[in-house]
Amino acid sequence: MYIQVIKSKIHRVTVTRANLDYIGSITVDRSLMEAAGLFEGEKVSVVNVTNGNRVETYVIPGEEGSGSIELNGAAAHLFAEGDIVIIMSYAIVTPEEAGTLRPKVIFPDTRTNKLIL
Repeated sequence: MYIQVIKSKIHRVTVTRANLDYIGSITVDRSLMEAAGLFEGEKVSVVNVTNGNRVETYVIPGEEGSGSIELNGAAAHLFAEGDIVIIMSYAIVTPEEAGTLRPKVIFPDTRTNKLIL
């Protein structure tokens, strides 16, 4: 048996752009991706704290250190610049592996989306 558990979480970042004219995905500052252990193309859930919307999409890297959090394509209808979001990815593991898995959770500054060191 396998179960799905949280692997990575970027907690409360601010959307910097909602771009309808893009084929899809979420653009995330590369430094945030690396800190949270997210991979390019990885499936993520994005929860909009501001309005309650939730989508699943995949991650593409944004410019390192830019603070970019951009919802692209159809998801741009559900997210707006300035919205606060949580970005989560999951791993499929055995129950035994779940007992030792420690998710990477980061808490960037919500005004700048920069890592707090």
